Amino acid sequence: MPQHSNQTTVALIKSISGIRGTIGGKSGECLTPIDIVKFTSAFGYWAKGKSTKRTFIIGRDARPSGQIVSRLVASALQSLGFDVIDLGLSTTPTVEMAVAMEEAAGGIILTASHNPAKWNALKLLNDKGEFISALDGEEVLRLADSDEIDFVENKKLGNHIRRDDYIDLHIQKILELPLVDREAIAKKGFKIAIDCVNSTGGIAIPKLLMALGVEEITEYFCEPDGQFPHNPEPLPENLVHICTEMEKGSFDLGIVVDPDVDRLALIKEDGEVFGEEYTLVAVADYVLQHTPGNTVSNLSSTRALKDVTLKQGGQYHAAAVGEVNVVEKMKQTNAVIGGEGNGGVIYPELHYGRDALVGIALFLTHLARFEKSASHLRATYPNYFISKNKIELTPEINVDHVLEEVKERYKSNPINTIDGVKIEFEKEWVHLRKSNTEPIIRIYCESDSQATAEYLAQKIISDIKEIISIKAQDE
Repeated sequence: MPQHSNQTTVALIKSISGIRGTIGGKSGECLTPIDIVKFTSAFGYWAKGKSTKRTFIIGRDARPSGQIVSRLVASALQSLGFDVIDLGLSTTPTVEMAVAMEEAAGGIILTASHNPAKWNALKLLNDKGEFISALDGEEVLRLADSDEIDFVENKKLGNHIRRDDYIDLHIQKILELPLVDREAIAKKGFKIAIDCVNSTGGIAIPKLLMALGVEEITEYFCEPDGQFPHNPEPLPENLVHICTEMEKGSFDLGIVVDPDVDRLALIKEDGEVFGEEYTLVAVADYVLQHTPGNTVSNLSSTRALKDVTLKQGGQYHAAAVGEVNVVEKMKQTNAVIGGEGNGGVIYPELHYGRDALVGIALFLTHLARFEKSASHLRATYPNYFISKNKIELTPEINVDHVLEEVKERYKSNPINTIDGVKIEFEKEWVHLRKSNTEPIIRIYCESDSQATAEYLAQKIISDIKEIISIKAQDE
């Protein structure tokens, strides 16, 4: 039977966009040095066949295994003949931008994002600085299990080059955006508290805020030593410390990022969360006021983005979960803003990638021009509640069978199957999908009432348990 769990099992997860696993253990079961070199070599060899460029960008978050993983990745790429530009401690969006700015063949970000410190990962970027497609990812996985990879001879080995200026370059590009108003932000004299979970946000966020003219910054957990002081996923239950500090009434805004700084969570001046789903909603509202157009988010994101988009005269489109899918849909629909409801803002005027830094700059401009508190700004948006749940998988569970049975039970309702199963009700929706990065089924439900959203989630969880039980009895 499935169990609710906050613990992640030891695993090596090979997905189309990268390789994620726990450090240590046996090769093929966890993320070991052998696996790191194997998959890096496959990706580098794939990139070599796609491009004549011979430069690769790498960067990492602050988790303890990062330096070891970085050295292995750099050596494998150099062995393929690439010159490696190593950004060292950096952010996911910074590496993405560096790939494009350096006109590199690709990039690898060494981060397991919101996963606990025992995890690390290789996030794979193409020569545009975007996550590789499903088709390309399948080819990389095929190459990893083949004997086709051919390394260069001694005189053709690549060089290793350190660059420590790319976060500054990233911030400069943000300041140059027409919709970022440094003067308005500086004039407001914001007092801001930040929690960077002792990772690379501790380097990037203070620099950004100072560049935007914010002078009063209180830093919590900004030492980039990888010793996460709490669960690094920026969910309300993990933000107790900063919320408690905010409740004292000394700040205008709280800012929290995940270890690789592509997710942004905001805290209102009263210590209540702004709502991770509403990070994108607020930024999109500001962008649409000045740049009319379309928006995109994934199927698990709040319908508030659709409401805001329609109000501003644009069209909203939903994509399958995953940054690469959102980016693809954004390009298809010429979206001016998009992202994911986990606090991931994608602003194509800068680059096609989730970027907490540009999200902060746009939100602060919006808040400064709004001239009222974050609480007042939040109150201007439709109020929806999402209940986010997950069920840990065991090997005997046939996820496809479970999803098919759920779909059959609710066949009288509108159902979307482009990514798992999304069921629409009159005022609610529920989305079930197997995670690409963890051995779990995610169950998201939204309603205009928290109690209703949670009730619906428990109903679906009960259905899943019953389906699994019946299947087990039949066998």
